[in-house]
Amino acid sequence: MDSSQGAATHTHFEKEKTEFNTKAVWRTFWILLCITVFELIIAIIYYETHFFPKHLLNGVFIIMTLAKAFFIVAEFMHLGHELKNLIMTIAIPACLFIWFLIAFMWDGSSYHDLRMRYDSYQYQQSKTKVVQPEKHEEGKKPGKE
Repeated sequence: MDSSQGAATHTHFEKEKTEFNTKAVWRTFWILLCITVFELIIAIIYYETHFFPKHLLNGVFIIMTLAKAFFIVAEFMHLGHELKNLIMTIAIPACLFIWFLIAFMWDGSSYHDLRMRYDSYQYQQSKTKVVQPEKHEEGKKPGKE
């Protein structure tokens, strides 16, 4: 085999592989761009008209953000080209971690609400206004004229 023929085959293979990855990256870029522009349009419409209920708008943003995260993980972390078992090995613990965060935030909020309801001292402290100390001129000690 001629050395020039081997080099040409090797260069052709690298070029073909690069073109495939480039196409996939650009496809992902355009998908992410479209989702982001859609989010911006919805936000501008809400800001100008308040046409949508805020909770519905937040739900749409969460769904769109999850869609963007899916495309980023699938393409840039190469999980879209892996076996389903490997994907599930990574996706299920990630979902459990998200559930873990939500559960502990919910529990912390509940603890705070119950503490304010049943501990009268904490409730009174939360309602007491804090008086700011007076500012004194430089060189003078507080309490002395």
